[in-house]
Amino acid sequence: MKERVVVVGGGMAAVRLAEHLAGDERLAVTVLADEPHAPYNRILLSAVLEGTHAAGALTLRSEEWFAGHGIELWLGARVLEIDRETREAVLVDGERVAYDRLVLACGSIPTLPPIRGLVRRDGTLHPKVHAFRSLADCRRLDDALAPGARAVVVGGGLLGLQVARALSVRGLLTEVVEGADHLLASQVGPGAGRVLARDLRRLGTEVYTGARAVRITDDGLQLDNGHVLPSDLVVLTAGGRPSIALARRAGLMVRRGVVVDHTLTSVTDDRVHALGDCAEHRRRTTGFVPPAWEQAEVLARVLRGEEASYDGSRSVARLRATGLEVAVLGDPEHAEGEVVEVTNPIAGSHRRLVVHGGRIVAAALVGDLSRVGLITQLYDRGTLLGRDEPGQLLLPEVADAPAPLPDDAEVCACAGVTAGEVRACRSVGECADRTRATTGCGGCAAVVRRLVEGSATPVAVG
Repeated sequence: MKERVVVVGGGMAAVRLAEHLAGDERLAVTVLADEPHAPYNRILLSAVLEGTHAAGALTLRSEEWFAGHGIELWLGARVLEIDRETREAVLVDGERVAYDRLVLACGSIPTLPPIRGLVRRDGTLHPKVHAFRSLADCRRLDDALAPGARAVVVGGGLLGLQVARALSVRGLLTEVVEGADHLLASQVGPGAGRVLARDLRRLGTEVYTGARAVRITDDGLQLDNGHVLPSDLVVLTAGGRPSIALARRAGLMVRRGVVVDHTLTSVTDDRVHALGDCAEHRRRTTGFVPPAWEQAEVLARVLRGEEASYDGSRSVARLRATGLEVAVLGDPEHAEGEVVEVTNPIAGSHRRLVVHGGRIVAAALVGDLSRVGLITQLYDRGTLLGRDEPGQLLLPEVADAPAPLPDDAEVCACAGVTAGEVRACRSVGECADRTRATTGCGGCAAVVRRLVEGSATPVAVG
């Protein structure tokens, strides 16, 4: 009899797990997705808002794909409770879905900043306020856009910068409010933050750092310094937390996320697993695609009865937005080691490497990503560098002598795809289907296209 695997969630981690489990005749897989759409790429929602991608292009796997691979996909299936005694997921309509193994891939939920007037007495958001997490949010915001309107983005993190650029491209007068003293404070230092702010201002987006929004008024958004930003739209992109309500009500151990061991199994119940944004491993949670997809591969092996372990070591983030390029490897602000740093605010570039024991343990690159492919490869492999190599890696790429990418060079950080795997494909579409390259942050699209066409040079990873 097949073992019943029920996945709660229809996000990018859940889909990646389904891909790894597809075709295993020993498993009966059911994916419970609470949105009414086929699973899609949330990272590229800002590209839909910007107008460079159609909403349909974000679909990760269609309903037909799930059916064709023997996987049940339930859309609009919101799980209310987990009954661990009967091993059933209970939906809001009362229907029960039995499981032998349960996988929590619930993702994260946005947190509302403490702004007076944000929520009305009936519990709804103020009419000019928009969250930006789902396709429905994106469509609602898109319907509200009008050229020349004034928009304020609350939050200067990865998502906030993407949304701000998309709104600017659409013709809105856009401003960004960030409570920290610089942009992207969770990933990069003040130097890189200043470069990002300068680039945004140069592209027409004003930035207010070290300021917090405290009240929505008829005139606009009031800051804690008393200044009021006139606004027709306020977009919330600041803050999010792992979705753990289901796990907590089920009596599973939770801290910030659902606590799991090296096999991504709940430390409370060996029939329950968690991955992606809602999982906490070694007291760490992550909000990025590469570790979630790495977890999906490990968990698929565990569910198939194979030996597998997740060490939680890999963290790569990319910011994809018009006129802005950012890559972060590891934790460049807190990693131990010697810092090698080059900043050119006039050119809009900032590069920082943290080297410990001759190996790159973290990096932050802003503006110029010509060396990000090589740096990522050295970071992943723990390659021992020569004395002068860290500094050389931060110098601009020599434009007149490009070297071809070796087959083992990684070009897609999200899916861990090498140049050789891409070259084996006949088209970008086939590459996306076979390897999942270009379906994460999208940052590797250009190099994948050139590799497929046979003329790639080492320019970027996604």
